[in-house]
Amino acid sequence: GLFGVPELSCPEGFQEAQDKALQESEQLVQKACSTPPGPETVMIFDQLSDALCRVADLADFVKIAHPDFAFREAAEEACRNIGTVVEKLNTDVELCQSLRRLLADKVVMSSLDPETRRVAELFMFDFEISGIHLDEEKRKKAVNLNVRILDLCNEFLTGTHLPNKIDKHVLPEHIRYNFTAEGNYLQVAGLHADCPDDLVREAAYKIFLYPNAEQLTRLEELLASRNSLAQLVGYDTFAHRALQGTMAKNPETVTQFLEKLSDQLSKRTQKDFEMMTKMKMKLNPQNSKLMPWDHPYYSGVLRAERYNIDPGLYCPFFSLGACMEGLNSLFSRLLGISLYAEQTQRGEIWSEDVRKLAVVHETEGLLGYIYCDFFQRPDKPHQDCHFTVRGGRLRENGEYQLPVVVLMLSLPHSTRGAPTLLSPGMMENLFHEMGHAMHSMLGRTRYQHVTGTRCPTDFAEVPSILMEYFANDYRVVNQFARHYKTGQPLPKNMVSRLCESKKVCAAADMQLQVFYAALDQIYHGKHPLKKSTTEILKETQEKVYGLPYVPNTAWQLRFSHLVGYGAKYYSYLMSRAVASMVWKQCFAQDPFDRAMGERYRREMLAHGGGKEPILMVQGMLQKSPSVEDFVDALVSDLDQDFETFIMDS
Repeated sequence: GLFGVPELSCPEGFQEAQDKALQESEQLVQKACSTPPGPETVMIFDQLSDALCRVADLADFVKIAHPDFAFREAAEEACRNIGTVVEKLNTDVELCQSLRRLLADKVVMSSLDPETRRVAELFMFDFEISGIHLDEEKRKKAVNLNVRILDLCNEFLTGTHLPNKIDKHVLPEHIRYNFTAEGNYLQVAGLHADCPDDLVREAAYKIFLYPNAEQLTRLEELLASRNSLAQLVGYDTFAHRALQGTMAKNPETVTQFLEKLSDQLSKRTQKDFEMMTKMKMKLNPQNSKLMPWDHPYYSGVLRAERYNIDPGLYCPFFSLGACMEGLNSLFSRLLGISLYAEQTQRGEIWSEDVRKLAVVHETEGLLGYIYCDFFQRPDKPHQDCHFTVRGGRLRENGEYQLPVVVLMLSLPHSTRGAPTLLSPGMMENLFHEMGHAMHSMLGRTRYQHVTGTRCPTDFAEVPSILMEYFANDYRVVNQFARHYKTGQPLPKNMVSRLCESKKVCAAADMQLQVFYAALDQIYHGKHPLKKSTTEILKETQEKVYGLPYVPNTAWQLRFSHLVGYGAKYYSYLMSRAVASMVWKQCFAQDPFDRAMGERYRREMLAHGGGKEPILMVQGMLQKSPSVEDFVDALVSDLDQDFETFIMDS
């Protein structure tokens, strides 16, 4: 069966696995309600969470990645059913009472270790944000709002990807071939951001972002429903609810962080826009005003012109085998961990090119498994991501339940003449996703509710972004980057050029992220919103980003991150700031420093979400960083490296 789960040898098995989980959860609910307050209460709650997550997490992955439609459908159904049960449990008054009795018992609470206390509080928080403390009528309203929000999220997400159609005669004949024809219509399915023809990018931007009335209604209803739910359960805004327990703690801190970062970036961003404008004038003298559809294209042109970093020059040095060896050697030197290929059983994997790795520590033995689903295939989503399939936890019998994760990438297959070759971007993504996987393997908590990457969003990206710093360091790259034909190492100046090229227009790129994050905060802030979502977009774009708003466009209707990262889009910037500080302070001097590797494991990875994120950062940096520190870390990363600059000049 899939992942070695015997029931999942066929799609129908999801029903069986689900029935088993629901049966187990019913028994655990009864047990929780009849157990006197003590550490066992938390244990039972965690078993309950584990019973449901073991099916839901696995189904979450299968529903998007399995090549067989029947499996995808069965998994989708399982997700829905378990989601409904979780909503019901989160509003089960009797179940909540058993936890409340524990939290109210000062004597018992003071005898618990910090992790158990935190997990008890996190479970209570889940009850509270579902409205457990409300009267029955309001509780029903909360459940209905939750269900409605889930549906709206799915509908909105689908709407963000739908192409727009236009009568083909509207477009000049010489650019029509860039779009898919459908009778008399052309389909525009994206922004064509890399197309060298300014007119194609302009047309794609104006057509793809043309407002769709249904999608607009969905977004407005989604934002209003999120706000109603947050207020119903006692928060000022949805952002206040979403940021509880995060590193930032509240929307005020996020706004302060974004404003200070924007101030620090503004001069550099202006310079970047001036460089792009000059480049546009050079290539297109008739129309040199810089527009939003120009930014991604011209920053790429500047990068390529200044540093000659054609991916084709780099790919031969980054064969998949070499990159995996590089990761293996890095983990071995830093953490005492090795990756071993494992034989899989029949029916355990969903595609024959999936590889299973055992993660083994030199003294502690087997830590868990990583399934590598690395290659492109029809119907496979094009996103690179990390999935927890089973969380680690200490079982009742004293054994440790090993974590199981999947890393999904979209790499090209090997050919007869060459192995799979990665572009620098793909190599960096592989390191990034491996950062998540190591967090999952080393976040060996007692409770699966806080295992591995089950931690606040603005901390979850720290281990993965930190791996990007390793992937961009010559000392690390030099360990593994070899030409697949000649065995020649990648020259140092090529690595330096690659790193410096990433700083070209990086301020403008970061400013764009600040704009998205600011927009997300306003949408999830005080309601009713002062203006329409499009007017807010226009105002925020002109104030925070600086390139003009284009009439009759509504970019927010394509902002798919509003679903999964509602009020938390800033997380990526904040995680990058922390990763930057950890890199500079702990690893920049010696990226293979074992003592630092152990400190990193002990302070940041080992706790999963079982410790407050800011305390983990303090433990690692041995000081408490301020908002200014975060901003400085991000801005100092934009400075050109003097040595490379001289070498290239």
